[in-house]
Amino acid sequence: MKLNTIQRKKFRIRNKLKRNAGNNRYRLSVSRSLKNFSAQIIDDVNSKTLLSASSVEKDIKSASKTNKISISKIVAEKLAKKALDKKIKKIYFDRGKFKYHGRVKEFAETLRKNGMEF
Repeated sequence: MKLNTIQRKKFRIRNKLKRNAGNNRYRLSVSRSLKNFSAQIIDDVNSKTLLSASSVEKDIKSASKTNKISISKIVAEKLAKKALDKKIKKIYFDRGKFKYHGRVKEFAETLRKNGMEF
């Protein structure tokens, strides 16, 4: 199977994370598009999504009509609140094919400020 460059980049980053992370952590996967931002916490051992937050949800969509960076911060605050309610503190950050820059960086910094460790 021949992979294109974006798929190779995504698999390379994800496999490095899975090798270095132990079984006591969950994976935080980030996805962004031109308008929206979403993230989910995944249990790789059982292949299940535990939590998710997105800018498409009604309460986030109605609350903010501002720029994209502030939307990613709102999504991070909501996801951190859900994770702390389920007693999830330690995760590893899977940025996928996206650079650690701009919206993704602000998302990660907001999660750290709200008590997540990665």
